[in-house]
Amino acid sequence: MFTSNLKYCVGLDVAKDTFKACLSVINREQKITVKSSSSFANTTAGFATLQAWVHKHRKEDLKVVYVMEATGVYHEQLAWYLHGHDCLVSVLLPTKAKRYLQSLGLKSKNDQLDAQGLSYMGCQQVLSLWQPLSKELYQLRQLTRFYESLQTQRTFIKNQLHALSYGMHPVKLVKKQLTQTLMLLEKQLGQVEEELKTLIEKDPRLRDKFVKITKIKGVGLLTFAAVVAETGGFALFENQRQLVSYAGYDVVEHQSGQHQGKTRISKKGNARLRRALHMAALGTVKNREAVFISFYERIYERTRIKMKAYVAVQKKLLCLIYALWKNDTPFDPQYLAKNASGIQEPKPLFPVVCGANLQNKIVPTSGTTQDELPCNHSPEALFPVVLR
Repeated sequence: MFTSNLKYCVGLDVAKDTFKACLSVINREQKITVKSSSSFANTTAGFATLQAWVHKHRKEDLKVVYVMEATGVYHEQLAWYLHGHDCLVSVLLPTKAKRYLQSLGLKSKNDQLDAQGLSYMGCQQVLSLWQPLSKELYQLRQLTRFYESLQTQRTFIKNQLHALSYGMHPVKLVKKQLTQTLMLLEKQLGQVEEELKTLIEKDPRLRDKFVKITKIKGVGLLTFAAVVAETGGFALFENQRQLVSYAGYDVVEHQSGQHQGKTRISKKGNARLRRALHMAALGTVKNREAVFISFYERIYERTRIKMKAYVAVQKKLLCLIYALWKNDTPFDPQYLAKNASGIQEPKPLFPVVCGANLQNKIVPTSGTTQDELPCNHSPEALFPVVLR
């Protein structure tokens, strides 16, 4: 983490072919001054030119922080290059950067303003340093996305074959080639799945996490791989709220005065993550996993909409996987039951002795109570006790 308030910050708005850069500095009076702005090619030569440009405009011996958004894959080569040259790099979630830029009150939006806003953000805030993903996580992401692409193609071919079988005058050549394509896709899906297993087995950390998380009924190899790959091993997330927003499960309300609009999830997030969790949620409910089935039934009884209940399970499942990953603990389906059984019964303020032990108690044989009867014959009691 950064501690000094005096620093240079380079805001980088990265696109496919080029990126905008804005160099700003914050002084002791906490005033931010823009030193220079420029554009560079999103290539290795452009990265080297960026460093020379920063060195040229850096007049004071202060540290330099590079801030950029996680824009798909376009920012990765630049981030890796800077990290490899011992630069301080921060990679922000797009939502976090967007909220800050909105807070500046800018009415226009372009690449130059975005770069300037990121440089302001880096000057004003203490941002976490970026650590690159491991080689295994990058490969995991490639494999899971390719697997999803193959699944989409397989569904498309199946639909074509289905339509062909019910259509008039089908062409045998078309049916034959579609069948061959389908068989090839099935074979490729199997190969990718085997490669995923091998990749996870080779990495001790991934293997350990896989064993602990897949104890959840309904969460298997493909779900685990997709969630870990799309979140980058949860490296950029500081809490569950950020993760929920990144996945698009954050709730959006539409209410004004007497008007009550529909409440729904934003879906402004990683769609691949939601697709992976959709199948997992179906599996956990189908297998009646104790942690989720009661939650699903409670939501369904309140809304009478199955999809809302399944979406709630997806969100809960994502948060659970995040907690298991961060705490490095295995899933325990009996966790709630164990906690419930561990609750101690409250001790009575006045202990009651029942049965034969009652006769062994010392009972006074003299004296009277408020109703002027001997205390061992009084018909009234302040705390009546029923002995069974």
